Amino acid sequence: MSDRRRLPPHSAPEEAGPGPEDGIEQGKRLIRIADDKGLSLAQRIANRFYLLSWKTPIHGRRLKGKYPLKLLAVPDDEIPGNAHAGQAIRAGYFLFRGLKLPLDKLDFANPGVTAGFADYLHGFHWLRDLATVATREQAAPIAEGVMRKWLAAHADTPSEPAWRADNAGWRLLFWSAHAPLILSSSDLVYRSLVLNCIARTARHLDRGADKAPVGLPRLVAWGGIVAASMLLPGGAARKLFGEAGLKRALDSGLHGDGGIISRSPLDQLEAIMLLTMVAAVYEVRREQTPPFLTEALGRAVPALLGLTHGDGGLGNWQGAGAVDPATIEAVVRASRVRARPLRQATGWGYQRLAAGSTVVQVDAAPPPVAQLADAGCASTGAIEISDGQQRLIVNCGGAALEGAWMPRDLAQGLRTTAAHSTLVLDDSNSTALLPDGTLGKGVTEVEINRQETESGSRFDLSHDGYVRRMGYVHRRLLLMSGDGKEIRGEDMLTPAARRRRPVKLPVQLRFHLAPGVEPTPTADGMGALLRLDTGATWQFRANAGKLAIEESLWVDAEGRPHGTRQLAVISEALPGGSTVGWLLKKVS
Repeated sequence: MSDRRRLPPHSAPEEAGPGPEDGIEQGKRLIRIADDKGLSLAQRIANRFYLLSWKTPIHGRRLKGKYPLKLLAVPDDEIPGNAHAGQAIRAGYFLFRGLKLPLDKLDFANPGVTAGFADYLHGFHWLRDLATVATREQAAPIAEGVMRKWLAAHADTPSEPAWRADNAGWRLLFWSAHAPLILSSSDLVYRSLVLNCIARTARHLDRGADKAPVGLPRLVAWGGIVAASMLLPGGAARKLFGEAGLKRALDSGLHGDGGIISRSPLDQLEAIMLLTMVAAVYEVRREQTPPFLTEALGRAVPALLGLTHGDGGLGNWQGAGAVDPATIEAVVRASRVRARPLRQATGWGYQRLAAGSTVVQVDAAPPPVAQLADAGCASTGAIEISDGQQRLIVNCGGAALEGAWMPRDLAQGLRTTAAHSTLVLDDSNSTALLPDGTLGKGVTEVEINRQETESGSRFDLSHDGYVRRMGYVHRRLLLMSGDGKEIRGEDMLTPAARRRRPVKLPVQLRFHLAPGVEPTPTADGMGALLRLDTGATWQFRANAGKLAIEESLWVDAEGRPHGTRQLAVISEALPGGSTVGWLLKKVS
């Protein structure tokens, strides 16, 4: 095994008892920017003028420079692609979230696909999928054919989305990592055009990386610049420039606990992929990876692992589907970071309670501001629970996975509070979803308090999402036993101080069940037995309201919905305050 010159692997047990190293804080208040409205009119106008400038002769002259004769190295891409998508490419069509696009009908000037599919094409992510299932001899003719089509449509004049900063950054990384697939041709004119386009893309990013949205897009843009600085001749000055930009992007794009500011597990996963690919460039050039990059990887991986369940796959948070365990394992292995899951992430915003074979995840922060997330969800206070390899309580997820199985209207519906395992007051979202898809008023402050003892975990959360409109504060208290076999909860609605007196309103306390969990109601209508595919049985009881078992759905990593069930405790919020207590207990 080669020395990757990255963060020295540090090993830790999968779960461990409480201690100073866990960083468990006794109390914390998390605040979201109030009344965030997305990009201002001035910002939108400035962005529009910047895009128009791409078509001017001035920008064209900025992209001119020396023609590179070759790449100085080809970095390894140790992360496997999607074998199913790769086989589809070999069969003559692109496959993305169930959508198909025949290669012989591909028109890069107007591909006619969803935005996510277009990014998959323009970012050349598909090269990884193809390389996973084919030899160089088998894949190169296919890749070259697609490459020629892209160059014919976009090599001369930048335009969106093809030359958007994040797509350009990913393209540089995938072009270099899979250069044998696109540079094997004996056609010297074609090879020269590819190499020149790589250089032009780097110059384009030199000018525009800091104009990319903060978070993952800006990280990818600067990562592409750093890679180009070491893979194209004469890159010493660009390397200094790129490393400084990447460090700024990391400082602004990741919280101190390593979680990405969009709060999206998918963005977190891609950020780790990105940093891993950039680190591979340092390795192949036999240069020392900057400490800030290895340190960022060392923080980002535990934050991601904090959202893994007992099966090793990700929970359904902030629009993500349940990314499979094999993908998580491969990305973490390639990162060279060995660490246990982060249990408390106050910036990233997720809490993890673990005991025995039970894992509880909690969304314990306000949703991301509108500028940072396209599929942000009104999920504050929601939980997911797994028992070993089997998930028990989930969120629907999948709002960011538009495709053949996920129409836009359904995706928007999956961002609602009701699509998450938490309390819903008066059939309203804790944070508003506006008609343009952005998140509006709602949760601005979350107060949390967590205690860990040998006898178990206690977690207390309250948020102000319903205060302005309805006058109620929602407080959720979770108590988990030391063996993980009993989880007690209380959901309380209390009148907010200095607000007009609230009125009686309907309440639904929702627990979405994972596929493979079969509920059987008890005769008194206050509980249910939950039988898992693994043979285990959990008992659910509520001490107020009435329990209904309703239809639900759960979305996998490909954006495919699976029919399932949900427990809904129907109750009322009373002006003087009200409480619904509940219990989940493993009985076999």
